[in-house]
Amino acid sequence: MPRRASGRRRQMPLWQELPLLLIVAFCLAVLIRTFLLQAFFIPSGSMEDTLLVGDRVLVNKIVYDVRDPERGEVVVFRGPPNWTPEFQDEPQVGFMAKLGRTVGDLVGVSRPGEKDFIKRVIGVPGDKVKCCDEQGRVQVNGKSMDEPYVLENSDPDLPPNPRECRSRQFDEITVAPGNLFVMGDHRLVSQDSRCQGQVPIDNVIGRAFVIVWPYDRWAGLGVPSNFDDVPRAAALGPPAESPARLPDQGGFAVVLPLLLPLALFNRGSLAFSARSRRPYSGRRRRLRP
Repeated sequence: MPRRASGRRRQMPLWQELPLLLIVAFCLAVLIRTFLLQAFFIPSGSMEDTLLVGDRVLVNKIVYDVRDPERGEVVVFRGPPNWTPEFQDEPQVGFMAKLGRTVGDLVGVSRPGEKDFIKRVIGVPGDKVKCCDEQGRVQVNGKSMDEPYVLENSDPDLPPNPRECRSRQFDEITVAPGNLFVMGDHRLVSQDSRCQGQVPIDNVIGRAFVIVWPYDRWAGLGVPSNFDDVPRAAALGPPAESPARLPDQGGFAVVLPLLLPLALFNRGSLAFSARSRRPYSGRRRRLRP
């Protein structure tokens, strides 16, 4: 007598399913790195103590597709041709090192290039930025900024030098349309817009919104409150009414796609667990009266 079909789909063996899950997870990681999120390694001390050497941050790559960067945000960008690198990239030695770097680039967990920078936005298009007031503070549109995030400020007595950022002083700069004025939080060592010039918004890769490694430094990178009262640039006219938007979460909602690979692997583990149990035969035991 032919055996009755159970009607259940046959499970793929684990040795076949696991490589497939790995390939799917890798493809998802590449897509996420290309369009949504990217992890960046901090290679220099220009943002200390906000960011330390060796920290890894997640960068939201789509937020500036719907709006422009705002004052106080920490952004990652490609340095213009005239910008001098703040660190020298380690030379690659051997095939395996090059392969690891390539795979890391694909999934977004590698070291940044020499021309990748991370700084804080101080001025947006139309802003007038200068230093210093009587207390040595940066001024934006006439407002003196108290900056609690600055670790070690540069020398207020050195005359400004267009080739070095050792001086705290710089003449008033009007931020050009389509550009940003950026500075590092460790002003003594940061090479930024004071001496290297403005950064085109088109060069911005995304907004750094959270420190994800090491685990004991997990923290969000929000906008400090000292930027709340900066006057609007006079050149841009009175502020226009803007549509209401959701509270700024710094990009945490974009992290949700990262759960997809985890869900796929969880499915694989559940399938393995099910196969380890005795399969159901489809027969019912007849109870005796």
